[in-house]
Amino acid sequence: METREPIVSAEWLHSNLANSDIKVLDASWYMPQEKRNPLEEYQLPHMLPLEEAFAAAVSVLGIQNTDSVIIYDGKGLFSAPRVWWTFQIFGHNKVWVLNGGLPHWLKAGYEVEATTPENVTLRATAVRKAIKSIYHGQYVGPATFKTNFRPQMIWGIEQRLSMFQVKQNMTDKTHQLLDARSKGRFDGVAPEPREGIKSGHIPESKCVPFTEMVDSSSLLLSEDELHKKFLQAGVSLDNPIVASCGSGMTACILCVGLHRLGKLDVPVYDGSWTEWATQPGNPIHTLATD
Repeated sequence: METREPIVSAEWLHSNLANSDIKVLDASWYMPQEKRNPLEEYQLPHMLPLEEAFAAAVSVLGIQNTDSVIIYDGKGLFSAPRVWWTFQIFGHNKVWVLNGGLPHWLKAGYEVEATTPENVTLRATAVRKAIKSIYHGQYVGPATFKTNFRPQMIWGIEQRLSMFQVKQNMTDKTHQLLDARSKGRFDGVAPEPREGIKSGHIPESKCVPFTEMVDSSSLLLSEDELHKKFLQAGVSLDNPIVASCGSGMTACILCVGLHRLGKLDVPVYDGSWTEWATQPGNPIHTLATD
């Protein structure tokens, strides 16, 4: 598999599923208003964890640095890219997203498990225990999965932990800030899914809704189609890009699309709009103010 190509097909995964160095992760996650419990569907953590916590969790899952990791989600192409990006930020490039996710796998007629195997439940419990221990300052190990944190792939609102800062970029304009939220939320005319958060956008950012990266079957668009989408949004593919969204999730779908176009290691503003809009004093632009 090529590391430039961010996805694998259901057909490819079906043919290679028996390989011992292929590890498959369910990274399903849902928005609050959907009222679904992704923990029952093998939920993985949402925001970027501590490096030690990620290494401990992945080790408990039985994943090694030599493994090829294939990630899918229950919506097609939604939350899996976030986990794909997380593996990369911790130095593991042998990671791909299942194109079309579980819906496309089912459409292809491939087998699924109707119940949760006991070993999966036990492993999920062990993962939660390991993560909890790390955050309580307790030793967990030895970790069989070694991380190599790449700080250039994560942005913060201000400079810390070697991260770039969004506020400074408003002045320096070294990177194009792309917002993966819907146009309505970006323009401030549609509500945010999280209560108490204003809609609108960070000044100087561009709107590229994550839904523009896939077709009606939630399959990633071709290179030519992706290229057109970014150009239509006024994005220069020759210049640096940082991706943002509501909370750092769907920004990673833009990263998948850009990865297919050869723009590797696109950073994500991890706090995204949720952080920006809830901190006093940050400028918020809307359709009315632009």
